[in-house]
Amino acid sequence: MGRTTLNQKLIGVVAATAAGRRAARTLAAAWPDEVRQYGGAGELRTAFEDCDAVVAFLAVGAAVRSLAPSLGRKSTDAAVVCVDEALRHAVAVLGGHHGANELAERVSAVLGCTPVITTASDAAGAQALDGYGADLGFRVENPELLAPVGVKLLSGAPVGVVGAEDWPLPALDIREGETEALISISDATEAEGLVYRPPSLVVGVGAARGVTAEEVLDAVDRALAAGGLSAASVARLASVEAKAGEAGILEAARRRDWPVVFHPAPELAAVDVPNPSSVVLAEVGTPSVSEAAARYDGPNRPLAELIVPKTKSVPDTGRAAMATAAVARLAVRGRLALIGLGPGARDLVSPRAVAELRRASVVIGLDQYLDQIRDLLRPGAEVRATGLGSEEERAKDAVETARSGRAVALVGSGDAGVYAMASPALDLFADLDDVDVVGVPGITASLAASNILGAPLGHDHAVISLSDLHTPWPAIVRRVTAAAEGDFVTVFYNPRSRGRDWQLGHALDIFRRHRPPNTPIGCVRDASRPGERAWISTLSEFDPADVDMYTVVLVGSSHTRVAAGRMVTPRGYTWSETS
Repeated sequence: MGRTTLNQKLIGVVAATAAGRRAARTLAAAWPDEVRQYGGAGELRTAFEDCDAVVAFLAVGAAVRSLAPSLGRKSTDAAVVCVDEALRHAVAVLGGHHGANELAERVSAVLGCTPVITTASDAAGAQALDGYGADLGFRVENPELLAPVGVKLLSGAPVGVVGAEDWPLPALDIREGETEALISISDATEAEGLVYRPPSLVVGVGAARGVTAEEVLDAVDRALAAGGLSAASVARLASVEAKAGEAGILEAARRRDWPVVFHPAPELAAVDVPNPSSVVLAEVGTPSVSEAAARYDGPNRPLAELIVPKTKSVPDTGRAAMATAAVARLAVRGRLALIGLGPGARDLVSPRAVAELRRASVVIGLDQYLDQIRDLLRPGAEVRATGLGSEEERAKDAVETARSGRAVALVGSGDAGVYAMASPALDLFADLDDVDVVGVPGITASLAASNILGAPLGHDHAVISLSDLHTPWPAIVRRVTAAAEGDFVTVFYNPRSRGRDWQLGHALDIFRRHRPPNTPIGCVRDASRPGERAWISTLSEFDPADVDMYTVVLVGSSHTRVAAGRMVTPRGYTWSETS
Protein backbone atom coordinates (compact mmCIF):
# COMPACT_ATOMS: atom_id res chain seq x y z
CA MET A 1 0.00 0.00 0.00
CA GLY A 2 2.94 2.34 0.69
CA ARG A 3 3.45 5.28 2.96
CA THR A 4 1.30 8.35 2.87
CA THR A 5 2.64 11.36 0.99
CA LEU A 6 0.25 13.80 2.63
CA ASN A 7 0.78 15.81 5.82
CA GLN A 8 -1.20 13.16 7.67
CA LYS A 9 1.21 10.47 8.87
CA LEU A 10 0.31 6.80 9.00
CA ILE A 11 1.17 4.99 12.24
CA GLY A 12 1.27 1.21 12.20
CA VAL A 13 0.44 -0.41 15.57
CA VAL A 14 1.71 -3.96 16.09
CA ALA A 15 0.42 -5.99 19.03
CA ALA A 16 0.67 -9.71 19.80
CA THR A 17 -0.87 -10.09 23.26
CA ALA A 18 -4.30 -9.29 24.66
CA ALA A 19 -2.87 -6.40 26.70
CA GLY A 20 -1.09 -5.06 23.65
CA ARG A 21 -4.22 -5.30 21.53
CA ARG A 22 -6.21 -3.39 24.18
CA ALA A 23 -3.58 -0.65 24.18
CA ALA A 24 -3.56 -0.65 20.37
CA ARG A 25 -7.31 -0.06 20.36
CA THR A 26 -6.80 2.82 22.77
CA LEU A 27 -4.33 4.44 20.37
CA ALA A 28 -6.66 3.83 17.44
CA ALA A 29 -9.48 5.54 19.33
CA ALA A 30 -7.24 8.49 20.19
CA TRP A 31 -5.87 8.87 16.64
CA PRO A 32 -8.54 7.37 14.36
CA ASP A 33 -7.22 9.00 11.19
CA GLU A 34 -3.61 7.95 11.75
CA VAL A 35 -3.55 4.41 13.12
CA ARG A 36 -3.51 1.19 11.10
CA GLN A 37 -3.59 -1.94 13.29
CA TYR A 38 -1.52 -5.03 12.54
CA GLY A 39 -1.24 -8.45 14.15
CA GLY A 40 1.72 -9.88 16.04
CA ALA A 41 5.49 -9.73 15.60
CA GLY A 42 5.27 -11.43 12.21
CA GLU A 43 3.62 -8.29 10.76
CA LEU A 44 6.19 -5.86 12.16
CA ARG A 45 8.20 -5.65 8.92
CA THR A 46 5.05 -5.10 6.90
CA ALA A 47 4.04 -2.21 9.17
CA PHE A 48 7.58 -0.83 8.96
CA GLU A 49 7.46 -0.81 5.16
CA ASP A 50 3.88 0.47 4.86
CA CYS A 51 3.82 3.24 7.45
CA ASP A 52 5.59 6.44 8.40
CA ALA A 53 5.97 5.27 12.00
CA VAL A 54 5.39 2.13 14.05
CA VAL A 55 4.31 1.55 17.64
CA ALA A 56 5.19 -2.03 18.58
CA PHE A 57 3.95 -3.63 21.79
CA LEU A 58 7.04 -5.83 21.78
CA ALA A 59 10.39 -6.07 23.55
CA VAL A 60 13.03 -3.77 22.09
CA GLY A 61 15.37 -6.66 21.35
CA ALA A 62 12.73 -8.62 19.49
CA ALA A 63 11.76 -5.60 17.42
CA VAL A 64 15.37 -4.77 16.50
CA ARG A 65 16.16 -8.36 15.49
CA SER A 66 13.06 -8.51 13.35
CA LEU A 67 13.67 -5.18 11.61
CA ALA A 68 17.45 -5.44 11.16
CA PRO A 69 17.31 -6.78 7.59
CA SER A 70 14.92 -3.99 6.57
CA LEU A 71 16.89 -1.04 7.94
CA GLY A 72 18.12 1.54 5.44
CA ARG A 73 18.69 5.26 6.13
CA LYS A 74 17.45 6.81 9.32
CA SER A 75 16.16 9.81 7.39
CA THR A 76 13.82 7.62 5.32
CA ASP A 77 13.07 4.60 7.54
CA ALA A 78 9.88 4.60 9.56
CA ALA A 79 10.24 5.78 13.15
CA VAL A 80 9.79 2.97 15.69
CA VAL A 81 8.60 3.11 19.30
CA CYS A 82 8.40 0.00 21.51
CA VAL A 83 6.03 -0.24 24.48
CA ASP A 84 6.44 -2.90 27.15
CA GLU A 85 3.70 -5.32 28.14
CA ALA A 86 2.94 -3.49 31.38
CA LEU A 87 2.63 -0.15 29.57
CA ARG A 88 5.31 1.41 31.76
CA HIS A 89 7.65 2.75 29.07
CA ALA A 90 7.44 3.99 25.47
CA VAL A 91 10.95 3.66 24.06
CA ALA A 92 12.05 5.60 20.97
CA VAL A 93 14.05 2.85 19.23
CA LEU A 94 14.64 3.99 15.67
CA GLY A 95 14.47 7.44 14.06
CA GLY A 96 14.56 9.51 17.23
CA HIS A 97 14.92 12.82 15.42
CA HIS A 98 12.71 11.71 12.57
CA GLY A 99 9.55 11.21 14.57
CA ALA A 100 10.21 8.52 17.18
CA ASN A 101 10.98 10.89 20.06
CA GLU A 102 7.82 12.87 19.42
CA LEU A 103 5.80 9.69 18.94
CA ALA A 104 7.07 8.29 22.25
CA GLU A 105 5.81 11.45 23.95
CA ARG A 106 2.43 11.16 22.22
CA VAL A 107 2.03 7.47 23.08
CA SER A 108 2.90 8.21 26.71
CA ALA A 109 0.31 10.97 26.89
CA VAL A 110 -2.42 8.55 25.74
CA LEU A 111 -1.37 5.40 27.63
CA GLY A 112 0.04 7.00 30.76
CA CYS A 113 3.50 5.49 30.41
CA THR A 114 6.93 7.15 30.58
CA PRO A 115 8.72 8.15 27.35
CA VAL A 116 12.28 6.87 27.09
CA ILE A 117 14.42 9.01 24.78
CA THR A 118 18.13 8.29 24.50
CA THR A 119 19.36 10.50 21.65
CA ALA A 120 22.32 12.54 22.92
CA SER A 121 21.05 15.97 21.91
CA ASP A 122 17.68 15.41 23.56
CA ALA A 123 19.33 14.14 26.73
CA ALA A 124 21.39 17.34 26.82
CA GLY A 125 18.41 19.53 25.89
CA ALA A 126 20.26 20.66 22.76
CA GLN A 127 19.00 21.13 19.21
CA ALA A 128 19.57 18.04 17.06
CA LEU A 129 21.53 18.86 13.93
CA ASP A 130 19.61 16.46 11.71
CA GLY A 131 16.44 18.41 12.45
CA TYR A 132 18.04 21.87 12.40
CA GLY A 133 15.96 24.12 10.16
CA ALA A 134 13.80 21.21 9.00
CA ASP A 135 10.56 23.13 9.56
CA LEU A 136 11.99 25.95 7.44
CA GLY A 137 12.67 23.58 4.57
CA PHE A 138 16.44 23.26 5.08
CA ARG A 139 18.18 20.35 3.37
CA VAL A 140 21.49 18.91 4.52
CA GLU A 141 23.88 18.73 1.58
CA ASN A 142 26.47 16.49 3.23
CA PRO A 143 24.70 14.37 5.89
CA GLU A 144 27.87 12.36 6.51
CA LEU A 145 29.09 15.34 8.56
CA LEU A 146 26.05 15.39 10.88
CA ALA A 147 27.51 12.91 13.37
CA PRO A 148 31.08 14.31 13.68
CA VAL A 149 29.91 17.93 13.88
CA GLY A 150 27.18 16.95 16.33
CA VAL A 151 29.74 15.26 18.58
CA LYS A 152 31.86 18.42 18.56
CA LEU A 153 28.86 20.55 19.46
CA LEU A 154 27.66 18.29 22.27
CA SER A 155 31.15 17.96 23.74
CA GLY A 156 31.47 21.74 24.06
CA ALA A 157 34.08 22.19 21.33
CA PRO A 158 34.00 25.53 19.49
CA VAL A 159 31.85 25.18 16.37
CA GLY A 160 31.55 28.04 13.92
CA VAL A 161 28.14 28.88 12.44
CA VAL A 162 27.80 30.99 9.31
CA GLY A 163 24.46 32.32 8.07
CA ALA A 164 22.27 31.40 11.04
CA GLU A 165 21.70 35.05 11.94
CA ASP A 166 19.61 35.41 8.77
CA TRP A 167 17.07 32.72 9.70
CA PRO A 168 14.55 32.11 12.54
CA LEU A 169 16.40 29.06 13.82
CA PRO A 170 16.45 27.43 17.26
CA ALA A 171 19.40 28.19 19.50
CA LEU A 172 22.67 26.29 19.25
CA ASP A 173 25.04 26.14 22.21
CA ILE A 174 28.05 27.80 20.57
CA ARG A 175 31.28 28.08 22.58
CA GLU A 176 34.07 30.55 21.94
CA GLY A 177 37.51 29.43 20.86
CA GLU A 178 39.40 28.27 17.82
CA THR A 179 36.84 26.66 15.53
CA GLU A 180 37.00 22.87 15.33
CA ALA A 181 34.03 22.44 12.99
CA LEU A 182 31.87 24.65 10.81
CA ILE A 183 28.16 24.86 10.05
CA SER A 184 27.08 26.84 7.00
CA ILE A 185 23.56 27.95 6.11
CA SER A 186 24.03 29.13 2.54
CA ASP A 187 22.52 29.19 -0.94
CA ALA A 188 25.94 29.82 -2.49
CA THR A 189 27.49 27.00 -4.47
CA GLU A 190 30.72 27.32 -2.53
CA ALA A 191 30.03 26.61 1.15
CA GLU A 192 32.19 24.93 3.77
CA GLY A 193 31.61 22.50 6.61
CA LEU A 194 28.25 20.95 7.37
CA VAL A 195 26.10 22.69 4.76
CA TYR A 196 22.40 23.42 5.06
CA ARG A 197 20.58 24.60 1.95
CA PRO A 198 17.72 26.96 2.81
CA PRO A 199 14.81 27.46 0.37
CA SER A 200 15.85 31.06 -0.22
CA LEU A 201 15.80 31.51 -4.00
CA VAL A 202 13.01 32.17 -6.47
CA VAL A 203 13.75 31.73 -10.15
CA GLY A 204 11.53 33.83 -12.38
CA VAL A 205 10.96 32.37 -15.83
CA GLY A 206 9.87 34.06 -19.03
CA ALA A 207 9.23 31.97 -22.10
CA ALA A 208 7.97 32.07 -25.66
CA ARG A 209 5.04 29.90 -26.64
CA GLY A 210 6.09 26.29 -27.24
CA VAL A 211 9.34 26.47 -25.25
CA THR A 212 10.79 23.11 -24.24
CA ALA A 213 11.60 22.05 -20.69
CA GLU A 214 15.25 21.65 -21.74
CA GLU A 215 15.47 25.29 -22.79
CA VAL A 216 13.74 26.52 -19.63
CA LEU A 217 16.22 24.57 -17.51
CA ASP A 218 19.10 25.86 -19.60
CA ALA A 219 18.10 29.45 -18.77
CA VAL A 220 17.58 28.54 -15.10
CA ASP A 221 20.94 26.80 -14.77
CA ARG A 222 22.77 29.65 -16.51
CA ALA A 223 21.19 32.18 -14.13
CA LEU A 224 22.09 30.10 -11.06
CA ALA A 225 25.66 29.62 -12.32
CA ALA A 226 26.02 33.34 -12.97
CA GLY A 227 25.19 34.04 -9.34
CA GLY A 228 27.22 31.14 -7.93
CA LEU A 229 24.00 29.78 -6.47
CA SER A 230 22.95 26.25 -5.53
CA ALA A 231 19.95 24.67 -7.23
CA ALA A 232 19.23 22.96 -3.88
CA SER A 233 18.14 26.35 -2.51
CA VAL A 234 15.52 27.04 -5.18
CA ALA A 235 12.21 27.41 -3.38
CA ARG A 236 10.11 27.66 -6.55
CA LEU A 237 9.85 28.75 -10.14
CA ALA A 238 7.59 31.71 -10.91
CA SER A 239 6.09 33.26 -14.02
CA VAL A 240 3.10 35.25 -15.24
CA GLU A 241 -0.44 33.84 -15.31
CA ALA A 242 -0.46 33.98 -19.11
CA LYS A 243 2.12 31.17 -19.04
CA ALA A 244 0.22 28.94 -16.62
CA GLY A 245 -0.46 26.39 -19.32
CA GLU A 246 3.01 26.41 -20.85
CA ALA A 247 4.02 22.74 -20.91
CA GLY A 248 7.77 23.44 -21.01
CA ILE A 249 7.68 25.45 -17.79
CA LEU A 250 5.52 22.87 -16.01
CA GLU A 251 7.73 20.00 -17.14
CA ALA A 252 10.91 21.83 -16.08
CA ALA A 253 9.47 22.30 -12.58
CA ARG A 254 8.42 18.66 -12.44
CA ARG A 255 11.86 17.38 -13.40
CA ARG A 256 13.54 19.33 -10.61
CA ASP A 257 10.73 18.73 -8.12
CA TRP A 258 10.24 22.48 -7.74
CA PRO A 259 6.87 24.12 -7.09
CA VAL A 260 5.82 26.63 -9.74
CA VAL A 261 3.55 29.64 -9.26
CA PHE A 262 1.98 32.04 -11.75
CA HIS A 263 1.22 35.65 -10.82
CA PRO A 264 -1.31 38.08 -12.31
CA ALA A 265 0.25 40.46 -14.82
CA PRO A 266 -0.94 43.64 -13.00
CA GLU A 267 0.88 42.51 -9.85
CA LEU A 268 4.12 41.92 -11.76
CA ALA A 269 3.75 45.21 -13.64
CA ALA A 270 4.05 47.09 -10.34
CA VAL A 271 7.42 45.51 -9.48
CA ASP A 272 10.52 47.62 -10.07
CA VAL A 273 13.02 45.79 -12.31
CA PRO A 274 16.24 46.78 -14.12
CA ASN A 275 15.31 45.43 -17.55
CA PRO A 276 11.70 46.26 -18.50
CA SER A 277 10.54 45.57 -22.04
CA SER A 278 7.79 47.31 -23.99
CA VAL A 279 7.52 44.23 -26.21
CA VAL A 280 6.82 41.99 -23.21
CA LEU A 281 4.34 44.56 -21.87
CA ALA A 282 2.39 44.49 -25.12
CA GLU A 283 2.33 40.70 -25.19
CA VAL A 284 1.47 39.72 -21.58
CA GLY A 285 0.53 42.93 -19.78
CA THR A 286 3.69 43.43 -17.71
CA PRO A 287 7.03 44.93 -18.80
CA SER A 288 8.89 42.12 -17.04
CA VAL A 289 8.21 38.47 -16.45
CA SER A 290 11.36 36.73 -15.23
CA GLU A 291 12.74 39.56 -13.07
CA ALA A 292 9.36 40.66 -11.70
CA ALA A 293 8.19 37.10 -11.02
CA ALA A 294 11.44 36.37 -9.18
CA ARG A 295 10.96 39.41 -6.93
CA TYR A 296 7.21 39.20 -6.27
CA ASP A 297 6.27 37.22 -3.15
CA GLY A 298 2.58 38.02 -2.91
CA PRO A 299 0.45 40.94 -1.69
CA ASN A 300 1.69 42.74 1.42
CA ARG A 301 4.94 40.76 1.35
CA PRO A 302 8.38 42.35 0.98
CA LEU A 303 9.87 42.09 -2.50
CA ALA A 304 12.68 39.62 -2.91
CA GLU A 305 16.14 40.98 -3.68
CA LEU A 306 17.08 40.52 -7.33
CA ILE A 307 20.57 39.00 -7.39
CA VAL A 308 20.78 37.66 -10.96
CA PRO A 309 19.09 39.77 -13.67
CA LYS A 310 17.37 38.40 -16.74
CA THR A 311 19.51 35.66 -18.31
CA LYS A 312 18.73 34.15 -21.70
CA SER A 313 18.87 30.53 -22.68
CA VAL A 314 21.39 29.56 -25.37
CA PRO A 315 19.78 27.20 -27.91
CA ASP A 316 21.87 24.67 -29.79
CA THR A 317 20.67 26.13 -33.09
CA GLY A 318 21.12 29.69 -34.26
CA ARG A 319 17.53 30.71 -33.47
CA ALA A 320 16.60 33.29 -30.87
CA ALA A 321 16.37 32.30 -27.21
CA MET A 322 12.91 31.16 -26.11
CA ALA A 323 13.46 31.32 -22.31
CA THR A 324 14.80 33.78 -19.79
CA ALA A 325 15.45 33.35 -16.09
CA ALA A 326 16.24 35.67 -13.22
CA VAL A 327 17.01 34.86 -9.58
CA ALA A 328 15.94 36.69 -6.44
CA ARG A 329 16.60 35.97 -2.79
CA LEU A 330 13.52 35.96 -0.59
CA ALA A 331 13.33 38.27 2.38
CA VAL A 332 13.73 36.11 5.48
CA ARG A 333 10.61 36.02 7.59
CA GLY A 334 11.21 36.09 11.31
CA ARG A 335 9.14 34.13 13.79
CA LEU A 336 7.30 35.54 16.80
CA ALA A 337 5.71 33.09 19.22
CA LEU A 338 3.29 34.69 21.68
CA ILE A 339 3.29 32.29 24.60
CA GLY A 340 1.03 32.09 27.61
CA LEU A 341 2.58 30.08 30.43
CA GLY A 342 -0.68 29.55 32.28
CA PRO A 343 -1.36 30.56 35.89
CA GLY A 344 1.96 29.37 37.31
CA ALA A 345 2.04 25.63 37.89
CA ARG A 346 4.51 23.81 35.65
CA ASP A 347 2.03 21.05 34.78
CA LEU A 348 -0.36 23.71 33.43
CA VAL A 349 2.19 24.89 30.86
CA SER A 350 0.99 23.38 27.59
CA PRO A 351 3.18 21.04 25.51
CA ARG A 352 2.83 23.48 22.62
CA ALA A 353 4.23 26.28 24.78
CA VAL A 354 7.20 24.09 25.73
CA ALA A 355 7.82 23.28 22.06
CA GLU A 356 7.77 26.95 21.10
CA LEU A 357 10.08 27.90 23.96
CA ARG A 358 12.54 25.31 22.70
CA ARG A 359 12.03 26.52 19.13
CA ALA A 360 13.15 30.07 19.96
CA SER A 361 16.65 31.52 19.91
CA VAL A 362 15.57 34.70 21.76
CA VAL A 363 13.16 34.61 24.71
CA ILE A 364 11.73 37.88 26.05
CA GLY A 365 9.53 38.43 29.07
CA LEU A 366 9.03 39.60 32.61
CA ASP A 367 11.88 38.42 34.79
CA GLN A 368 9.71 36.53 37.28
CA TYR A 369 7.99 34.60 34.47
CA LEU A 370 11.24 33.72 32.73
CA ASP A 371 12.66 32.42 35.99
CA GLN A 372 9.89 29.79 35.95
CA ILE A 373 10.89 28.30 32.59
CA ARG A 374 14.64 28.82 32.11
CA ASP A 375 15.23 25.09 32.38
CA LEU A 376 12.98 24.51 29.36
CA LEU A 377 15.08 26.65 27.02
CA ARG A 378 17.68 25.31 24.61
CA PRO A 379 21.31 25.75 25.65
CA GLY A 380 22.51 28.88 23.90
CA ALA A 381 19.16 30.67 23.87
CA GLU A 382 19.38 34.41 24.51
CA VAL A 383 17.19 35.52 27.43
CA ARG A 384 16.04 39.14 27.75
CA ALA A 385 14.34 39.65 31.09
CA THR A 386 12.88 42.97 32.23
CA GLY A 387 10.95 44.14 35.25
CA LEU A 388 7.41 45.32 35.83
CA GLY A 389 6.14 48.33 33.94
CA SER A 390 8.02 47.79 30.67
CA GLU A 391 5.36 45.94 28.65
CA GLU A 392 5.54 48.24 25.62
CA GLU A 393 9.34 48.06 25.54
CA ARG A 394 9.23 44.24 25.68
CA ALA A 395 6.68 44.11 22.88
CA LYS A 396 8.71 46.48 20.70
CA ASP A 397 11.91 44.54 21.35
CA ALA A 398 10.22 41.25 20.44
CA VAL A 399 8.73 42.59 17.19
CA GLU A 400 11.93 44.31 16.06
CA THR A 401 14.03 41.23 16.83
CA ALA A 402 11.60 38.98 14.92
CA ARG A 403 11.69 41.40 11.99
CA SER A 404 15.46 41.01 11.88
CA GLY A 405 14.89 37.33 11.06
CA ARG A 406 15.23 35.73 14.49
CA ALA A 407 12.99 33.17 16.20
CA VAL A 408 11.53 35.03 19.18
CA ALA A 409 9.34 33.85 22.04
CA LEU A 410 7.47 36.62 23.88
CA VAL A 411 6.39 35.15 27.19
CA GLY A 412 3.65 36.08 29.64
CA SER A 413 1.48 34.43 32.23
CA GLY A 414 -2.00 33.07 31.63
CA ASP A 415 -2.96 33.41 27.98
CA ALA A 416 -0.86 35.76 25.85
CA GLY A 417 -3.98 37.33 24.38
CA VAL A 418 -5.76 38.09 27.66
CA TYR A 419 -4.43 41.15 29.51
CA ALA A 420 -0.99 40.12 28.30
CA MET A 421 1.66 40.66 25.67
CA ALA A 422 -0.05 39.59 22.43
CA SER A 423 -2.10 42.74 21.89
CA PRO A 424 0.75 45.30 22.38
CA ALA A 425 3.02 43.20 20.17
CA LEU A 426 0.53 42.70 17.33
CA ASP A 427 -0.49 46.35 17.52
CA LEU A 428 3.03 47.30 16.38
CA PHE A 429 2.75 45.58 13.00
CA ALA A 430 2.03 47.73 9.98
CA ASP A 431 0.36 46.40 6.85
CA LEU A 432 3.58 44.67 5.77
CA ASP A 433 3.42 40.96 6.53
CA ASP A 434 7.06 40.17 7.27
CA VAL A 435 6.92 37.93 10.35
CA ASP A 436 5.30 34.55 11.00
CA VAL A 437 3.28 34.93 14.20
CA VAL A 438 2.37 31.89 16.29
CA GLY A 439 -0.11 32.21 19.13
CA VAL A 440 0.10 29.61 21.90
CA PRO A 441 -3.00 29.40 24.12
CA GLY A 442 -2.54 29.36 27.86
CA ILE A 443 -4.79 28.64 30.83
CA THR A 444 -5.89 31.99 32.23
CA ALA A 445 -6.02 32.96 35.89
CA SER A 446 -9.82 33.18 35.61
CA LEU A 447 -10.06 29.57 34.40
CA ALA A 448 -7.63 28.33 37.04
CA ALA A 449 -9.54 30.17 39.76
CA SER A 450 -12.89 28.96 38.45
CA ASN A 451 -11.80 25.33 38.63
CA ILE A 452 -10.45 25.78 42.14
CA LEU A 453 -13.73 27.34 43.30
CA GLY A 454 -15.99 24.85 41.49
CA ALA A 455 -17.88 25.85 38.34
CA PRO A 456 -18.84 29.51 38.69
CA LEU A 457 -18.29 30.13 34.95
CA GLY A 458 -20.89 27.55 33.95
CA HIS A 459 -22.95 30.16 32.09
CA ASP A 460 -22.36 33.54 30.41
CA HIS A 461 -19.65 35.57 32.08
CA ALA A 462 -17.58 38.72 31.73
CA VAL A 463 -13.94 39.43 32.54
CA ILE A 464 -13.02 42.99 33.58
CA SER A 465 -9.77 44.51 34.76
CA LEU A 466 -10.14 47.12 37.48
CA SER A 467 -6.76 48.67 36.71
CA ASP A 468 -7.12 52.20 35.34
CA LEU A 469 -3.50 52.34 34.15
CA HIS A 470 -4.58 51.55 30.58
CA THR A 471 -8.35 52.18 30.73
CA PRO A 472 -10.03 55.36 32.09
CA TRP A 473 -12.05 54.68 35.22
CA PRO A 474 -15.34 55.98 33.72
CA ALA A 475 -15.02 53.36 30.96
CA ILE A 476 -14.46 50.65 33.58
CA VAL A 477 -17.56 51.82 35.47
CA ARG A 478 -19.66 51.53 32.30
CA ARG A 479 -18.44 47.97 31.74
CA VAL A 480 -19.01 46.93 35.36
CA THR A 481 -22.51 48.41 35.23
CA ALA A 482 -23.30 46.57 32.00
CA ALA A 483 -22.10 43.26 33.48
CA ALA A 484 -24.15 43.81 36.63
CA GLU A 485 -27.29 44.78 34.72
CA GLY A 486 -26.85 41.84 32.33
CA ASP A 487 -26.59 39.37 35.23
CA PHE A 488 -23.21 38.07 34.06
CA VAL A 489 -20.93 36.16 36.36
CA THR A 490 -18.05 38.63 36.50
CA VAL A 491 -14.34 38.00 36.97
CA PHE A 492 -12.26 40.90 38.25
CA TYR A 493 -8.57 41.03 37.37
CA ASN A 494 -6.23 43.49 39.12
CA PRO A 495 -8.80 44.03 41.86
CA ARG A 496 -6.77 45.95 44.43
CA SER A 497 -3.25 47.28 45.00
CA ARG A 498 -1.57 49.69 47.40
CA GLY A 499 -2.17 52.59 45.05
CA ARG A 500 -5.66 51.46 44.01
CA ASP A 501 -7.52 50.43 47.14
CA TRP A 502 -11.03 51.76 46.48
CA GLN A 503 -11.96 50.54 42.96
CA LEU A 504 -13.08 47.05 43.96
CA GLY A 505 -15.41 48.38 46.66
CA HIS A 506 -16.92 50.80 44.17
CA ALA A 507 -17.45 48.02 41.62
CA LEU A 508 -19.15 45.81 44.21
CA ASP A 509 -21.45 48.69 45.19
CA ILE A 510 -22.67 48.66 41.59
CA PHE A 511 -23.36 44.93 41.83
CA ARG A 512 -25.23 45.36 45.10
CA ARG A 513 -27.82 47.44 43.22
CA HIS A 514 -28.50 44.49 40.88
CA ARG A 515 -27.82 41.29 42.88
CA PRO A 516 -29.23 39.82 46.11
CA PRO A 517 -27.02 40.16 49.23
CA ASN A 518 -26.36 36.40 49.38
CA THR A 519 -24.78 36.36 45.90
CA PRO A 520 -21.59 34.27 46.20
CA ILE A 521 -18.18 35.87 45.67
CA GLY A 522 -15.21 33.58 45.21
CA CYS A 523 -11.58 34.60 45.58
CA VAL A 524 -8.37 32.76 44.70
CA ARG A 525 -4.94 34.10 45.53
CA ASP A 526 -1.88 32.65 43.75
CA ALA A 527 -4.00 30.21 41.76
CA SER A 528 -2.02 26.98 41.08
CA ARG A 529 1.09 28.40 42.75
CA PRO A 530 2.71 27.65 46.10
CA GLY A 531 0.67 29.27 48.85
CA GLU A 532 -2.58 29.06 46.89
CA ARG A 533 -5.55 30.22 48.97
CA ALA A 534 -9.23 30.16 48.03
CA TRP A 535 -12.33 31.29 49.86
CA ILE A 536 -16.01 32.05 49.22
CA SER A 537 -17.95 34.96 50.69
CA THR A 538 -21.14 36.81 49.79
CA LEU A 539 -21.88 40.21 48.35
CA SER A 540 -23.09 41.46 51.73
CA GLU A 541 -20.16 40.11 53.78
CA PHE A 542 -17.22 40.47 51.41
CA ASP A 543 -14.29 42.60 52.58
CA PRO A 544 -12.18 44.10 49.73
CA ALA A 545 -9.25 44.46 52.11
CA ASP A 546 -8.75 40.68 51.94
CA VAL A 547 -7.56 40.77 48.32
CA ASP A 548 -4.57 42.12 46.41
CA MET A 549 -3.11 42.10 42.89
CA TYR A 550 -2.40 38.37 43.13
CA THR A 551 -6.10 37.60 43.71
CA VAL A 552 -8.81 36.83 41.19
CA VAL A 553 -12.33 37.79 42.31
CA LEU A 554 -15.41 36.07 40.83
CA VAL A 555 -18.83 37.61 41.49
CA GLY A 556 -21.70 35.20 40.85
CA SER A 557 -24.84 35.89 38.86
CA SER A 558 -28.25 35.87 40.51
CA HIS A 559 -28.35 32.11 39.78
CA THR A 560 -24.92 31.21 41.18
CA ARG A 561 -25.10 29.16 44.36
CA VAL A 562 -22.80 27.31 46.74
CA ALA A 563 -23.11 23.52 46.76
CA ALA A 564 -20.97 21.43 49.11
CA GLY A 565 -18.58 24.35 49.50
CA ARG A 566 -18.23 24.97 45.77
CA MET A 567 -19.53 27.81 43.61
CA VAL A 568 -21.81 26.61 40.81
CA THR A 569 -23.60 28.57 38.09
CA PRO A 570 -26.14 26.24 36.44
CA ARG A 571 -26.28 26.15 32.66
CA GLY A 572 -29.99 25.49 32.33
CA TYR A 573 -31.80 28.53 33.65
CA THR A 574 -34.43 29.87 31.23
CA TRP A 575 -35.47 33.29 30.03
CA SER A 576 -38.67 33.14 32.11
CA GLU A 577 -36.56 32.86 35.25
CA THR A 578 -34.53 35.95 34.42
CA SER A 579 -37.22 38.14 32.91
